[in-house]
Amino acid sequence: MSKVSYYTPEGLKKLRDELNHLKDVERPKASNAIGEARDKGDLSENAEYDAAKEAQGLLELKISKLEEVMANARVIDESQLDTSKVLVHSHVKIKNQTNGAEMTYKLVAQSEADLKSGKISVDSPIGKGLLGKKVGDTAEIQVPNGTVTFDVIEIWRE
Repeated sequence: MSKVSYYTPEGLKKLRDELNHLKDVERPKASNAIGEARDKGDLSENAEYDAAKEAQGLLELKISKLEEVMANARVIDESQLDTSKVLVHSHVKIKNQTNGAEMTYKLVAQSEADLKSGKISVDSPIGKGLLGKKVGDTAEIQVPNGTVTFDVIEIWRE
């Protein structure tokens, strides 16, 4: 059973564009590389042919996985989000109880995650630990180097 993922319209468009690029540009390139390698002679000792076939197999696997993600993708209407608790596509401001540092994140699908722009995956340890929390709640989150405790300060949507 595949997992449903929630995307912004921009995130879904980016996935669709990537899939179209793989199918319309990369797939023909892979076929041409196989054809050129096949024209060079004996296939039993043709390393170029073997490499081209392997590259095509990896490309087809990537296309297949992306098609599966697209089939299970859902667009979220952010204006309908409940801001009383942390959900997918919520903006959340948290405070680390240990060092007092405040951070602001937007929880997004894994393929949209970009830490530089403040977007973290709902599948990350922090994302999972914040889901369902309300303002004033404390989240104890297991991270690779121990447990970190955050206070939820604010939740909003754009």
